[in-house]
Amino acid sequence: MKKTFTINISGTVFHIEEDAYEVLQQYLVNLKNHFGNNEEGKEIISDIEARIAEIFSEKSADEKKVVSIEMVNEIVEIMGTPEDFAEEEGEDEPVVSEAKRKRRLYRDPDRRVFGGVCGGLAAYFNMDPVILRVIFAVLFFITSGAAFLAYMILWIAVPKAKNTAQRLEMRGQEATVKNIEKSIKEEVAEVKESYKKFKESDTYSKGKRGVESAGDVTYNIFKVLLKVTVVIIGVILIISGFFGLLGFVSSMVIGHSFVEGWPMIWGPEIHVNGIFNHFVEPGTVTFGMIGIGFLVGIPLLAMLFIGTKLVFRYKTNNTAIGLSMVGIWLISLVALIVVSASQVGNYKNRSSITDNQTISCDSCQTLYLKLAEDKYEDYAELDFDINAFKMMVVDGNEVMLGQPTLDVVKSGSDNFTIVIKKSARGNSRENAKETAEEIIYNYVLTDSTLLLDPYFLLDENGKWRDQDVDIIIKVPKGKAIYLGEETVEIIHDIENTSNTWDSDMVGKTWEMKEEGLTLKEKED
Repeated sequence: MKKTFTINISGTVFHIEEDAYEVLQQYLVNLKNHFGNNEEGKEIISDIEARIAEIFSEKSADEKKVVSIEMVNEIVEIMGTPEDFAEEEGEDEPVVSEAKRKRRLYRDPDRRVFGGVCGGLAAYFNMDPVILRVIFAVLFFITSGAAFLAYMILWIAVPKAKNTAQRLEMRGQEATVKNIEKSIKEEVAEVKESYKKFKESDTYSKGKRGVESAGDVTYNIFKVLLKVTVVIIGVILIISGFFGLLGFVSSMVIGHSFVEGWPMIWGPEIHVNGIFNHFVEPGTVTFGMIGIGFLVGIPLLAMLFIGTKLVFRYKTNNTAIGLSMVGIWLISLVALIVVSASQVGNYKNRSSITDNQTISCDSCQTLYLKLAEDKYEDYAELDFDINAFKMMVVDGNEVMLGQPTLDVVKSGSDNFTIVIKKSARGNSRENAKETAEEIIYNYVLTDSTLLLDPYFLLDENGKWRDQDVDIIIKVPKGKAIYLGEETVEIIHDIENTSNTWDSDMVGKTWEMKEEGLTLKEKED
């Protein structure tokens, strides 16, 4: 019993005896050494392997396809060896003899117009394919299209010559190593000759000049578009930088921007210097303003500088200017951070004061809560909003207004009570308490009506320290309170037995019962 191996040749699996495997392997190695490792050599070896696989398939009778040493020797005899080629090349007068074999019908992919049927038939019958194409065209009209059906059947049924061995069989030539090599070399030579003729033709020269001209035109168009784009960007930067600086300076100095509403331009209605005074101590205002000026002004100057460079293309020491501007900007940023950090201490402690006042109204069963008239609605409001505060300009002075919150709870006595709780922050609890005491909030009691101011004010020289005012109305059990429609602006989460939303509680009377504030039904 001989030892066998499983091999794959050109996509087909065979079982081969050990001695046959050694001979076949050495044969293929000799062929690879002879034809080399270039693309042409690889193509020749590939076609040879395809032909060997085809012969093995024909010679193997059983399903296992066991390849013996006799089959390999027969392959070598049919295909030929590299030594045989060398002997033929060394002969002075070689005898030209071509081994003939039975032709096989394939579709010729090299000479096809549609499917290669006429090219394959021409090779099979050794005819000019043009003649067959003319015959098919004539038959198409004579047979009323039946020839076209025949052509389609042949296109489907006849296989295409995919490799060199099949193309040789199509012409009735033996698929030996010599013929395969010759065929591939002829194909390569034909391709090179066609390419050479094409390069030497007028069409190639005109096409090359056309491509070069198109490339030059495309490059010039792109260069012009790039220049135009750069100039447009430069103009945008110049406009934005110039008007941005104008808006920023005017906002800092007079509190009004000349370019309000322009896109990409600083234009808020803020008097920066005045706003700054409401947050920091007087000694740090000037220093902080300088820092803000550099922090915002330098990027705007950079926009202006880059824009003029792009438009006018003048030469400057960009590195020195850029590093100087970046250095000043970083110094300003660090200085502003230091100033801000020094002011953060003014907010670290919180304290509050409470003022309780009994509402003298023994005969009052219902206390009416209403919001007093807004005294500041006709004054100009600055573009400023922080924690329910807003900034108004009253007689040329900036006034900070805060919005109080209103709550209603059960009283522990038989009288209505109003509690005003003021709170603020400071660098110490004592300082925070003093700031809270400076908060100004007013209300007026007339009979059974309590008018609450919609805003509380800071002292004239007071700084913003997160001030709050909480108004708490204590209602005795059995008595009621009426919430005016306008009080919706200051109501803050009043608890009631029906879980009614604050906005739905206004315009109604609520009675304080044991279980809590309850909606009072209308009396008949």
